[in-house]
Amino acid sequence: MIEIGTEQPHVNPWPLYRRLLRYAFRYRMHLLVGMLGGMLCGGSLFGLLQLSPRMLEIVELNTAAPPAAEKPAPGAVAPAAPSKESMFPSWLKEAEKQAARFNIPLMQSDGRPTWQFVLLGLLIVPIIVGARLVALYFNQYCLRWLGARVVRDLRDELFETIENQSLKFHGSIDVGHLISRNVTDTSMIEMVINTALAEASRAPFEILGSVIFVILFARERHMFSLLLLLLIAFPVCILPLLIMGRRVRNWTRQSLDRISDIISVMHENLTCIRVVKAFHMEKAEALRYREMNRRYFKTIMRAVRVELALQPMMEALGILMGASFLVICFARGLKFSEIIPIGAAGILAYRPIRSLAKIVPVFERGVAAQARIFEALDLDMRLPEAPHACAKPTFDDRIRFEDVTFRYQPRGEPVIRHAAFDVPHGSMVAVVGATGSGKTTLANLLARFYDPTDGRVSMDGIDLRQIRIADVRKLIGVLSQETVLFNETIAFNIAYGTEGATRAQIQAAAEQANAHAFIAAHHDGYDRVVGEKGFVLSGGERQRIAIARIMLRNPPILILDEATSALDTVTERQVQEEIARAMANRTTFAIAHRLSTIRRADLILVVDKGEIVERGTHESLYAYNGMYRRLCDMQFADGEGVQGLGARVQGG
Repeated sequence: MIEIGTEQPHVNPWPLYRRLLRYAFRYRMHLLVGMLGGMLCGGSLFGLLQLSPRMLEIVELNTAAPPAAEKPAPGAVAPAAPSKESMFPSWLKEAEKQAARFNIPLMQSDGRPTWQFVLLGLLIVPIIVGARLVALYFNQYCLRWLGARVVRDLRDELFETIENQSLKFHGSIDVGHLISRNVTDTSMIEMVINTALAEASRAPFEILGSVIFVILFARERHMFSLLLLLLIAFPVCILPLLIMGRRVRNWTRQSLDRISDIISVMHENLTCIRVVKAFHMEKAEALRYREMNRRYFKTIMRAVRVELALQPMMEALGILMGASFLVICFARGLKFSEIIPIGAAGILAYRPIRSLAKIVPVFERGVAAQARIFEALDLDMRLPEAPHACAKPTFDDRIRFEDVTFRYQPRGEPVIRHAAFDVPHGSMVAVVGATGSGKTTLANLLARFYDPTDGRVSMDGIDLRQIRIADVRKLIGVLSQETVLFNETIAFNIAYGTEGATRAQIQAAAEQANAHAFIAAHHDGYDRVVGEKGFVLSGGERQRIAIARIMLRNPPILILDEATSALDTVTERQVQEEIARAMANRTTFAIAHRLSTIRRADLILVVDKGEIVERGTHESLYAYNGMYRRLCDMQFADGEGVQGLGARVQGG
């Protein structure tokens, strides 16, 4: 089995996020608006912080207005009254000059602010807050839209990549793991973009705005001890995020592998539910699922413990920094207007720092999810198509196997050995042999589901590898033993693969396949939903739907892969009549388990261990008294016997 999803604890996150950004850049306008909204929202915090000390200074100025001058003692010199200019902060003096141009007084004669100044202050704050809220809305909306769209693209590409892989890939991969990548892992990417990226576009700017404000404020008031505290605090806050985030990534990778196992077990059980019930294994399967779920729970809780440990660490660091700040303020004897702005900056910066503590694990989980998604996207086990493959709309002469050898694994044993035969136009070639002899592999090579290891399969003298795959598929129809129908209507299943089929054409194909009667007998008719894999239909009805699908597609070459071996004798004979209609005027390659179905074949190939050991018509092979005769004698030992078979062949 192909293994994808092995643990990679030391994966480099930067190439993964650069690759993810290429998906986001497809919608660069939403990315730009979302990121710009986050920057403006974070940057507006700097404006609010810049206003806070100014407003507090005005409050202090208002409350500290000079009292009425007292009369000096006899003989004493009266003290000079403090001038209004000496009481004003420097920024207020400049603001008063600018306001004077518009005849707007800012301060009264006694040093108190005017109502016009108060009104301006009340207007500026709501304007900044309103702009912040608008920016926050666009930040969250645009990035959520972007996250949903990127995930949609990832799911589309991942599904298309999986669909385009060869049958060799699909025969050796766990379906549950692929479903988990397309659903669970991509949902984690959506969380990264929706939530984490939105926070990450705001939080750094909020922190940066707070830091710049503190630096400017401390430098203006010569509070260099605060700058030293800031220089120590910032790395101390960031370091735990980086260390513990990597541990979250490692555990998340393991948890994603575990959930893939859970989905795989569930898919397998629901697909094989008949076998589970037939052997009364419900309890055993429930225990197996419970054990898988226990392992997943154990792994996810390890990641949760590491993630939640970040929160108390950040809380403790915040308390420590706050206490240090108060000690410095007390030692320096700072004023109220100097303590409050820096304290507010610290409080406002703490929220985005705590947000970073939450989103760092999300980004790390995103690394684990991206590693699994891109690992699947980078798989390339597609059937190769020649760079200048030719068009082949018709089949005119013959299909030829030319010394074909095939191995499933490069160093494995050959499954087909030096096969060489022709399938002329309009003829029927049948293949018989024991189970595992290579019959179905020959059919798969003819349909170009696989390519030969050595030799070639040609159509009208052209190697199938040089013909466009789409043309090969249109020329060849396959009717297999296991009839698979989609959980859709009967009309959908008949028209599957034939674009633009009308209801009249669908009904005509059903009539040719002798399926119209049982379809029309149901009240939903052609709109009847057939259930999972055609569950609501009988085996014979499913085969008739498959035959109708072949009739509607009308390929010139038909491959019958033991198409009736799963049916009972009565149903088989009925379905064989429809198959005979499907074979009319077509080149047929039939794999036969029941030899009665190939008695009219133009050429019968007897395969044993991948080699064609006998070839000829039924009469010649039976007379040869070799492997074919032994197969016939074993199969018809009961019932009419070999003579009866020979009589049916001669009479048929």
